[in-house]
Amino acid sequence: MSQLHLDHRKGLLITGLGGLILSADIPLLRLGEGETWSTLLLRSGTTFISAFVIWALWSLATGRARTIVPGRVGFLVAGLYGLTSICFMIAVYNTKTANLVFILAFNTVFSALLSWVFLKERPKTVTFIAMFFMLIGVGIIVREGLSSGHVFGDLVALLSTFILSTAITVSRSSGKDMGFAAIIGTILPMIVAAFMVSQNGYTVAVPGWIIFNGAVVTTLAFLCLAAGPRFLSGPEVAMFYLLETVLTPIWVWLVFAEKPSDPTLVGGIIIIASLVGHSLWQMYHVRKRSRMAGLVRHPI
Repeated sequence: MSQLHLDHRKGLLITGLGGLILSADIPLLRLGEGETWSTLLLRSGTTFISAFVIWALWSLATGRARTIVPGRVGFLVAGLYGLTSICFMIAVYNTKTANLVFILAFNTVFSALLSWVFLKERPKTVTFIAMFFMLIGVGIIVREGLSSGHVFGDLVALLSTFILSTAITVSRSSGKDMGFAAIIGTILPMIVAAFMVSQNGYTVAVPGWIIFNGAVVTTLAFLCLAAGPRFLSGPEVAMFYLLETVLTPIWVWLVFAEKPSDPTLVGGIIIIASLVGHSLWQMYHVRKRSRMAGLVRHPI
């Protein structure tokens, strides 16, 4: 098995795990029952502390201090992830969940376009097809949930999606491990949230859920998803963010007894099928290419 194949498979595993963990984010935020800035402060603070502990343990276990922010580009990526967190949290409290997850699905499209324009990575035809069907699935999920009166929240969600896609593209371009840089990016929302809380007061009814979200869920998800661009293209990484779109309604169903509608279930099946099909095709394509390379080197 070639190194290219191993790296691609590793990327699929790491990024898929990150997308799966991230799907618990919004339900945990709802369980916290807090206002926007208080929740953002608690979430960002616990994420930062958790990441620092992981970094320290990692450094002790390996005997060397792992680079947290790889150069200037690392600070740029950290800032982009920080802005994404701020916009995302504002959107959570200013639009419906259906609207939010629908807009987040545009991450795939933005990442594909940015990679195409700036990295000259033209998406393969199969990627375009997969994105097309995934957007159809997302459209089915949220068609009944879209409503007027949430213009501000929808625009902020769109901005969050675009900034996230930019972070993925920059990470991909650098070729460096941005796992911890993404976590360091929580400093920006922490500072902004602290200022807002000092003006308006602190309100979180059930802080335990937010602490768990920041210390475990967000930290692990950021580490996995930010490391993905080392092994996968931008559009591939972005597609795993769609797992949140699919799974969030399921967690809400289980936790809040809000049963997804039949269109939501149908749309989820379409998205999962597209994502799995595309990933399997990529794995097959990489394996086939490595076998062909082996035949060229060893014709007899």
